[in-house]
Amino acid sequence: MTEEEGVHPATVSKVAEITLAFWILKILATTLGETAGDHLSMSLELGYYVGLAITFAVLIVVLAAQIKSRAFHPLLFWLAIIATTTAGTEVSDFMDRSLGLGYALGSALLVAGLLLTLACWYMRVGDLTVYPLYRKDSEIYFWLAVLFSNSLGTAFGDFLTDNVGLSFLQGAAVTAAIILIVGALHYSKSLPDVLLFWIAFVFTRPFGATFGDFLTKPAEAGGLNLPRDYASLTTLVLLLAILYISNRRPAKSFE
Repeated sequence: MTEEEGVHPATVSKVAEITLAFWILKILATTLGETAGDHLSMSLELGYYVGLAITFAVLIVVLAAQIKSRAFHPLLFWLAIIATTTAGTEVSDFMDRSLGLGYALGSALLVAGLLLTLACWYMRVGDLTVYPLYRKDSEIYFWLAVLFSNSLGTAFGDFLTDNVGLSFLQGAAVTAAIILIVGALHYSKSLPDVLLFWIAFVFTRPFGATFGDFLTKPAEAGGLNLPRDYASLTTLVLLLAILYISNRRPAKSFE
């Protein structure tokens, strides 16, 4: 298969294997993206417009490197996840606070974007397999779906805390319950794994985001009031440690 057919010549999947470590790293990347995004727009007082521009500039550079690469590089892959998570935070906040769309309309637009991306992916490739992922066109659709999913998850987490009035820990409990239900459905084989993957991907976003809010928000709002840069650094160290441990074994190749 050739590049013209939209397929990477490499035989190694460009997406990390979907294991328990994947979901732990996804949650930590989400927490880091939340605290980093808030640090840009709030702590540095850059505002949502400038924050959005910075995060998308970083996102484009990282994703270009990830998609251009012909091998799987764990650090680059998770850097791309963090970049899409940070961008997702900025997109959701921009839609709600700068454009004034509100969570309901903003979420509806994000759901439509995600479904349209998955539909185009399926019509182009014929399936929505996430792992292993060899094709370059599939990888582009994958990252676009990731961006919509992260933005949607951010909106849902903010809705739970800002509109419903749940504390950060209560919001985390709600999303954790949804994730556990998804896990049970996976083991019961009740629904297709591709559908369950994207549901889990969406809801691990607010789970990690509410944990990030819990670390950084004031005590009167139910948080620990940690500085955002300190919370981001702590999360980054933990993410790198788990990434190192989970990748000590050689990467698998798929023929």
